[in-house]
Amino acid sequence: METVDCIIRAEYLLTMEGDLSVINDGAIAISSDTIQDVGTFAEITKKYSSEKVLCGKNKVVFPGLINTHSHAAMVYFRGLADDIPLQEWLEKHIWPAEGKWMSAEFVDDAVGLACLEMLKSGVTTYTDQYFFQSIAAKKVTKIGMRGVLGAGVIDFPFTGYASSVEDYFTNAENLINEYKDDELITPCIAPHATYTCSPENYRRANEISAKYNVPIHTHVAETQFEISQIKDRYGKTPVEHLDAIGLLTERFIAVHCVWLTDKDIEILAERKVGVSHCIESNLKLASGIAPVPKLLNAGVKVAFGTDGAASNNDLSILGEMSTAAKVHKAISGDPTVLDSKTALLMATKNGADIIGLGDKVGSIKAGKKADIVIANLNKPHLSPIYDIYSHITYSMRPSDIETVLVNGKVVVDNRTLTTMDEAEILGKAREWQAKIKE
Repeated sequence: METVDCIIRAEYLLTMEGDLSVINDGAIAISSDTIQDVGTFAEITKKYSSEKVLCGKNKVVFPGLINTHSHAAMVYFRGLADDIPLQEWLEKHIWPAEGKWMSAEFVDDAVGLACLEMLKSGVTTYTDQYFFQSIAAKKVTKIGMRGVLGAGVIDFPFTGYASSVEDYFTNAENLINEYKDDELITPCIAPHATYTCSPENYRRANEISAKYNVPIHTHVAETQFEISQIKDRYGKTPVEHLDAIGLLTERFIAVHCVWLTDKDIEILAERKVGVSHCIESNLKLASGIAPVPKLLNAGVKVAFGTDGAASNNDLSILGEMSTAAKVHKAISGDPTVLDSKTALLMATKNGADIIGLGDKVGSIKAGKKADIVIANLNKPHLSPIYDIYSHITYSMRPSDIETVLVNGKVVVDNRTLTTMDEAEILGKAREWQAKIKE
């Protein structure tokens, strides 16, 4: 019998592989950072032994959730400016606040809070678009999370980070060179949007993406304002414009994609572009609702993103799943649209695939990294159980997440972060709140 570092046992095991069937009384054998084997508890314990066995009755195990779009450091602007249109929100509130407060220290502290929130809600990997990402990477590594960190690019300088456009590209290449072989950090480049980045700067970002084989991550067709502006400038929709300048490839992560034509959807499918669906942010800013059923029917891979907590106002992928599944049913008039299995697939395997980590995470399979969530089902709102997928999509809350492993390491144990002091993280948030409130 082979000895492994850990065996995880659960009443329900969802691997997100194959036909998405449930393994009852399932188990996972883990060696170091890698999943060694998956099966029923009886099958696993015939082949493996371990001094460490996690969970048991009234538990469900599934892959770590993937957040495919965020601005993690903006968690410190949560609730700063609500109930106003996107352009006003950006231009009169968020950009001025960033200009005043954004610094390496701000990002370091804020990313700690964002990672704490995400991990305790079952998110093990997040994809980000922001500044000072080398600082963020150090905090993400320290807290033990997996991050796909996009170095931001815009057409104008940003005080304290980039005095010229050239600085954005220098910072991006420095980030990529520093973290290109890292176990937890995947660097990428993140031009902001078609209305804040010129075709020349998009092409330069794409050259870097191709040179280092890293993702390129940008907002696309988020608002009618953007559609109107890009059509006036280039005579094309944002998707047509990006396609015309050679941006759309499998490395491209298109965020939002609210205002798409049928032709846009065909282009995204043909180019194998992944789409990050941020429904709660889009709803709150009244940007619209992305045509996700059409995208999925066309063969486009769609996953979930939270956007920043300044516009959401949380970083819960469980929340995105529940909202999306219900809203798309309502607007389509079809209760079968975006069913609970599809929702969890989008939150796990699809998410990993579109950010370029499908070979490492996103499902529970021998050879993949052990990024795993254990949730407690012994709760009033999770009883009784007839369909575990339905419960996760429509009933589960972040507070039900009990244990989280990233890369084989337990980073949340009995709802408590094991890698950093939660009180210190929350204390820093209160200190920044006082400064910003003044």
